[in-house]
Parts: sequence; C-alpha cells; structure tokens
Amino acid sequence: MAVLERLRPDHAPALLVFERENRGYFAASVPDRGDAYFSDFAERHQALLDEQETGTIRFHVLVGEGGEILGRFNLIDVADGGAELGYRVAERATGRGVATAAVRELCRLAREEYGLSRLTAVTTLDNAGSRAVLGRVGFGVVGSVTLDGRAGAAYELDLGLAS
Repeated sequence: MAVLERLRPDHAPALLVFERENRGYFAASVPDRGDAYFSDFAERHQALLDEQETGTIRFHVLVGEGGEILGRFNLIDVADGGAELGYRVAERATGRGVATAAVRELCRLAREEYGLSRLTAVTTLDNAGSRAVLGRVGFGVVGSVTLDGRAGAAYELDLGLAS
C-alpha cells in the first residue's frame, strides 16, 4: 500500500530515481525539467524543503511499499484559504487509481491539516488521465488556459464538497 508523505530530506535519493526514470514519460505531457534539475538535484531538494517551511507551498510524495516514489503531489501558492494542486505519477503506477487516491488524501490534508477551503488545478486538454482524476475527485472546470502553447482547462474544488 502506498502512503502519501510530506516531503523530507531523506526522500531525496528515491525522488531523484523517480524523476530520472520518468523523465521521458513526463516530458510527453509537461515541459522537461532540464539537465540542470538533475545535476543540481541535492541543492534544489534542499531549497524546496526550505521553501516548504514558509508555509506557502506543501510538497508530498507517494511512497510505495519498497520505499520507491510513485508520485509527487504538491500544493503551491498557499494563501487566503486556497492553493493550486499539481501532481505527477510514475508511468508504471498509472491506471491503477493511485493518482485519484493520493489526490483525495491531499484534499483531506488540505482541508483538515492545512485549513484550506478551495483548490485549483490546470491541465492540458490532451492529458486525459489528469482530467479524469480531477473529475473523479470533484474538481469542476471553471475556464480555459493555455499551457506552453497547448489548450488546457482550469479547475476548482470547494473542499467542503470534496469526495
């Protein structure tokens, strides 16, 4: 059983493996992180942990039974009772309900632990998996966006109504 955990320093080695193994898979639907992300990973990881301490961002990882990272689930721009949800799941973990379960758990944490009342998210129209996850959890489309030149949709969820 996978567990959603708040990002910690000791997640770094498994997180780097996750990012390297899935780099090509992620690049098909979101902009590539670039070579510097990998070469400067330790510094970047520490910077994210430092930023998390400010409370304006909440990073989480989905950890599998063997300690491997199956996904990243983040709340960014935390302010005024809201935040933006972003996530990515390992290619080998897709299609099994992992993302839906982790997003539901993050919505619970957002409401119960972080005191948030609404979440937003964006995805491209051709990312059927993300659109399905958001829909299953209860996010509704609230507008159109363009992401790196691709058509997308903006979503919102009232955490009082989250499923």
